[in-house]
Amino acid sequence: MVNPAEHYILNQPEPYRSILMHIQVIIEHTIPEAELKYKWRMPCYYLGKTPVCYLNASHKKQFVDVGFWHSAYLLQFDEHLVSENRKVVKSLRYHSLEDIDETIFIAILKEAEKQKGKSFYNK
Repeated sequence: MVNPAEHYILNQPEPYRSILMHIQVIIEHTIPEAELKYKWRMPCYYLGKTPVCYLNASHKKQFVDVGFWHSAYLLQFDEHLVSENRKVVKSLRYHSLEDIDETIFIAILKEAEKQKGKSFYNK
């Protein structure tokens, strides 16, 4: 049986499916112990009980959102992250495969991985 998160990714129309699959490979290569779960009707990566990021295909706005809950700890990447009136979550947005800067994405993933077990708010 297919994991509901995998099902979400595989059933997206292009270009979302290709973007999501590429992001999935980067995440699983960078953080091999990250577990793909299906929460809030979208794929989410967790390290134990700590959420790392979620993947959301916004067909209406035509991008894939990679949201990070621990954005308070990712301040050195603020120029790349979009907050859009969200208090906790910030995200990377990709309209195409070519938009993905793997160096920046991997650096953000590694920093997010270090936040395992921490509160979402940097106090």
